Amino acid sequence: MIYSRGGFLQTLFAVTALFVAGIALSPCIAAGSVSVEPIQISARLIDRFHIGRDEKRFGPLEFVGGLDMTSPSRDFGALSAFRFLKPGSNFIGVADTGFWFFGTVTRDADKRPSGMRYFRMQQMVDEAGLIEEKWKVDAEGLAVKGGIATVGFERNHRVSQFKIDPHDMEAPFKQLDSLIPAWELRLNRGFETVTHAHPNGQHQGGLVVVSEKSLDKAGNIYAAVIGGPHKGVFTVKRNGNFDITDGAFLPDGDLLLLERSFSMAGGVKMRLRRIYGESVEKGAVADGPVLMEADMAYQIDNMEGLDVWTRDDGALMVSLISDDNHSMLQRNLYLEFVLHDD
Repeated sequence: MIYSRGGFLQTLFAVTALFVAGIALSPCIAAGSVSVEPIQISARLIDRFHIGRDEKRFGPLEFVGGLDMTSPSRDFGALSAFRFLKPGSNFIGVADTGFWFFGTVTRDADKRPSGMRYFRMQQMVDEAGLIEEKWKVDAEGLAVKGGIATVGFERNHRVSQFKIDPHDMEAPFKQLDSLIPAWELRLNRGFETVTHAHPNGQHQGGLVVVSEKSLDKAGNIYAAVIGGPHKGVFTVKRNGNFDITDGAFLPDGDLLLLERSFSMAGGVKMRLRRIYGESVEKGAVADGPVLMEADMAYQIDNMEGLDVWTRDDGALMVSLISDDNHSMLQRNLYLEFVLHDD
């Protein structure tokens, strides 16, 4: 079925500028059990990306389907980043309220997303096994490789590594040097993108981090290659009033970035931009073309998470999630596209 909103809710969106400022509307994390909590998810199918229209192609992206997810659990929401552990199926993610989440995307006979199963959440803990205050665990970016989850945090800016155990996520075992000077990282505009470069590319699978909106004197966005043979700080060209919320490398070595903007007049927008892989280099200003842009006429919300994966038929897939900030005016969305070569 189609799930859409009218002009009334779009008007309400204009009064929620706080979510772009990053001021979470969720309750503070309270002390308690850190056990894994099963979460009941209800999902409405989204079969049209452009509200009220039937087209499937949006530039090189073809809309496959989506889900609008709700839950009676007060912990569900604030989904900031995710990565598939099994392509298009099992995933791990982080919420900016200091939670891990896990689940499985289910599919129909035509390979379209049909629901979420086995969704569960667990609070992040520190080295003493204690639940940390929300501002210390504002998790925004996530990369996964070899059983290790690398998480980017803002406010208390850092890049931490954890061993992946869906049944019991423990404290970080390592802190990484982001290379970007701490004084250049804005309070609520830190590491939104943490991703591994393509293993056969110039950075040989090394870690790359990109901030949301920590700008240098030229107005470009701070980023760094923090792993691999060519470490160093670079910047991403800021294009318009869009901020970066996530990214992942494509098989050809380019970097696909998810971007978001918000204004009182235009509401929320999202954009996908393809950054040329060769421009991701120490001292360079990385840039590339916009592939797709969408506003409130489309099935979008506060789009924060992205992953790229290959479907079993060889299609290159792009999956997106949104962060509802635990606001009744926002939604937790899962959207899926095929990225075509053209």
